[in-house]
Amino acid sequence: MQAPSPVVSLGCRLNIAESDAIAAMLGANGLGRDVAVVNSCAVTGEAVKQSRAAVRRLRRARPGAELIVTGCAATIDPAGFAGLADRVVSNAAKLLPTSWGATRAITPMARHARAFVPVQNGCDHACTFCIIPQGRGASVSAPVEQVVARVGALVAAGHREIVLTGVDLTSYAPALGPLCERLLRDTGVERLRLSSVDGHEIDPVLFELLASEPRMMPHLHLSLQAGNDLILKRMKRRHSRADAVALVARLKMRRDVAVGADLIAGFPTETEAMFADTLALLDDCDIVHAHIFPFSPREGTPAARMPQVALEVRRARAARLREAAAERKARWLGSLVGTVQDVLVEKPGDRGHSPQFAEVRVAPATVGSVQRVTIDRLTDGQLSGTAQ
Repeated sequence: MQAPSPVVSLGCRLNIAESDAIAAMLGANGLGRDVAVVNSCAVTGEAVKQSRAAVRRLRRARPGAELIVTGCAATIDPAGFAGLADRVVSNAAKLLPTSWGATRAITPMARHARAFVPVQNGCDHACTFCIIPQGRGASVSAPVEQVVARVGALVAAGHREIVLTGVDLTSYAPALGPLCERLLRDTGVERLRLSSVDGHEIDPVLFELLASEPRMMPHLHLSLQAGNDLILKRMKRRHSRADAVALVARLKMRRDVAVGADLIAGFPTETEAMFADTLALLDDCDIVHAHIFPFSPREGTPAARMPQVALEVRRARAARLREAAAERKARWLGSLVGTVQDVLVEKPGDRGHSPQFAEVRVAPATVGSVQRVTIDRLTDGQLSGTAQ
């Protein structure tokens, strides 16, 4: 059995990939037994609370370990975390070998059936609700050859699916589409998936790959945030409602792409009519993978100084969005019964995901294998099937 990682990771897929790198550096120096790390998240106020709770739990579970906290929450509020941990490591230093007592960086082999590969970090935009640029800094892209070598090594090690990650993934420079094209051409990757993207930044090459390339997974998670144009403007987003709807329509004319989205309920000044536009966006963009959050004011952001929607209203609107999203997802999952899906088995217990990121249970199956599965049934929101 694989030893547990000395790193507890919260938040995004980029944090997961960085946590693997930290664990590899700790392990290479024999420090995993004596050091425990929390890689924190600050995307919402709740994420910060969860990060603090994770530090406290780890302190109780590993009383003899040196407890180190890193990540966005610790970078934005180092003093606040210094009292909970023995040491705080900023995001800028989190991948430096010297931060972990290592003499050199160690390239980790991914601990997951889907391998997460960070290709971009930071963000140059200034969405009024977002604190993350304060924790991650300006946008930086990994060199193309470095990404190709990393993905090639993971494919050679047996990983069937690669997920490209970043804080603002589609700002990858020079362009994300040509990078994906190169990876598909030169690495032998079977399944290439993207984490959250900004539809405004999808370049023509990337659009064409998403619309027509079989190895590019038909799953697009969009950073939409809202469905009302005035709210989008106050968020300082760079797309309109019509832009989002048109992008999805153009893709779906070419391919049956499953759409996910991040949505915020109760942004400052949001009226019931404005919220109704966001609720309707679930249908208008055919969203089946929704990540929904009540607005969380973050000190130091412009949105925290705007007229706030009452907390109980924010929570109620988020609940309505989640309920509508769950109903849409259930209908979509039901439509997959009777279809044949190539499922990457990712977890013990025979669970994995289809190309469109529908979770499927198939037995028996080996973790890391891709099974051609006939979907037999949907029970309590869980698809099950039989391998051919």
